[in-house]
Amino acid sequence: MPDASPEQTLLLVDTDLDYLEWATKHLQAKGLRILRCDHAEKAAKVCDTTDVDLVIADLALQPFDGLTLLSRIRAAHPGTMIILTAGFPTTAQIIEATQLGAQDILRKESLTFELRPIVENALQAFEQRRTANDEGTMGQTIDARVKIIGNSRPLQDVFKIVGRVARTDAPVLVSGESGTGKELVANAIHEYSPRAKSQCIAINCGAIPENLLESELFGHEKGAFTGAIQQRAGLFEQCDGGTLFLDEIGDMPAPVQVKLLRVLQDGTFSRVGSNETQKSDVRIVAATNKNLAEEVSRGNFREDLFYRLNVVEIHLPPLRARAEDIPLLAEHFLRLTIKRNGMTPVKLSSEAIEHLQEHSWPGNVRELENTIARACALATNDVLLPADIEFTRRITQSEDATTDRAIAHLRSVAPDGVEFSKWLAEQLGEKSGSV
Repeated sequence: MPDASPEQTLLLVDTDLDYLEWATKHLQAKGLRILRCDHAEKAAKVCDTTDVDLVIADLALQPFDGLTLLSRIRAAHPGTMIILTAGFPTTAQIIEATQLGAQDILRKESLTFELRPIVENALQAFEQRRTANDEGTMGQTIDARVKIIGNSRPLQDVFKIVGRVARTDAPVLVSGESGTGKELVANAIHEYSPRAKSQCIAINCGAIPENLLESELFGHEKGAFTGAIQQRAGLFEQCDGGTLFLDEIGDMPAPVQVKLLRVLQDGTFSRVGSNETQKSDVRIVAATNKNLAEEVSRGNFREDLFYRLNVVEIHLPPLRARAEDIPLLAEHFLRLTIKRNGMTPVKLSSEAIEHLQEHSWPGNVRELENTIARACALATNDVLLPADIEFTRRITQSEDATTDRAIAHLRSVAPDGVEFSKWLAEQLGEKSGSV
């Protein structure tokens, strides 16, 4: 590793003495003093008595864990940079560590390749980050608030962004294919934000007609349109102080985009049928499976609204890009299906899990959930094998066109005056019975 800046101090904290010995030799550099501790309390005392620039601590420590150590160090020494390590960090640990101010959280299995460059970059950046803000601590357990499942690196990167952006009010645009879990990300941002005690309301912008969508979002006055028999508050009023999740934002009609832009600019809007200005303090999280930049270039989406929404973008990777998460997800959906339906417990064989990992999952996590539910419903024993896993086959446009041509041909050769469906059933019956 290149020489560190003069008089920089690194503290390694881990209960594994062999790891401490290896890491010390691995990171040695001129101008870098390396201290070691195998006990969390001792590590905290070292930081209280010594100017430590960077701490690399394991999550599994005694008498308290790495997150508690992180919290204590950040509270007393906000300029100290901290990296955590773990065998398989959970979603909750990653998000909480990020919110508490960890520079990074690394898997131990990858330290051989990642530790040197990460420490080098951290030490090089230390002088510029000495005055970094204290992130503060979480006042309650957060595991119950985490609904996103996965340990893969792409998903861990998503968790880190969630942890950083949640404490702000910046608009967030969540992109990704259908079925990847964009609403779960929106919920996580809300649950980890200062707005968590207020409402988080979701609306699908592509599932509601234009005139009704405007009313749903901004409310309407009595008599504003046919059927408006009384005044109604919209979601921006109902969600004041909370978070509004706008799903499928790419399908929002142009007139509604104009009113949404106004809210994002100055927090004001008017109910349908009213000139009175309303104010609302709402954090916007939007999601789309479209490429909004392309929609802007085609004239389908306002450019100014795109930039207002896209302050922070979180891209959710497709399931095929994080196949290592499939076993965790499959087991979760298996337990969920059994519990919901009061079924006799079943298990996934290792062969079945491999079979699941080999599939491309065009429908992503939603398709996996449906596949597990179908396998449970049709299970004939208490262990699911590859033969019990049936994937939904998507019909391509060419296949669809071929089917249409085949049906048209059959209609043309069917006898006149005969009901087509009955005739076709008879023909198929005869074919299946022939040798």
